[in-house]
Amino acid sequence: MPSGKRTPRPKEASPGTADDGHAVLDGSGGKVIAEAAVEAMSEHGYHGTSVRDIADRAGMSSAALYHHFTSKQDLLFHITDRGIEALVRQTEAALRASPNDPAARLRAIVRVHVLTHTENQQGSFIGNSEIRSLEPANRAIIVSKRDQQKRLFDDVVRDGAERGAFATPYPNEASMAIITMCTAVAQWYRPDGPLRPDEIAERYADLALAMLGYRPRPPRQR
Repeated sequence: MPSGKRTPRPKEASPGTADDGHAVLDGSGGKVIAEAAVEAMSEHGYHGTSVRDIADRAGMSSAALYHHFTSKQDLLFHITDRGIEALVRQTEAALRASPNDPAARLRAIVRVHVLTHTENQQGSFIGNSEIRSLEPANRAIIVSKRDQQKRLFDDVVRDGAERGAFATPYPNEASMAIITMCTAVAQWYRPDGPLRPDEIAERYADLALAMLGYRPRPPRQR
């Protein structure tokens, strides 16, 4: 005999959101919204940007935006999360493609970090300057992924120090300084400046190796 109790139906996600409630901004409409939000927030900051501002830049109504995200906070999380996810993924790929040489590995990840912060300059700037505007749960997710990126640098620097390639007595502090230096490129880089992104990346790799006291191995004698 039926018990008379109804089995509760699983809760459906709102339009444009994932199962965890965060925005899903794939597709042309989502990309337009994300680009509009990045432009507005880079000019006016998170708190100085309204949903109406984003809607106007995206060429749609405020109501239409809510088919893609649940709140302005959700949109900020998406922008920062998408950026750090791509950075970690590209850094890991650079390490897999690098030879087993500390200097080459460091040069590869510095290049990725610098190029990411020049090619996605506005998004990178928001990801770093507006992390304070994320709600605690969202901020914890982003901080965890930033820590993951830092560990990739820490491992390369520590390995080089242990193998005698890097002479610095402060590998942890040097690793943090290198990441900070590379991240700050997003604050001052100008596309019409004297240096191309790849030139900046090469110079920063040289600076990073100098900071670490890089000791190239002498060539083997035949």
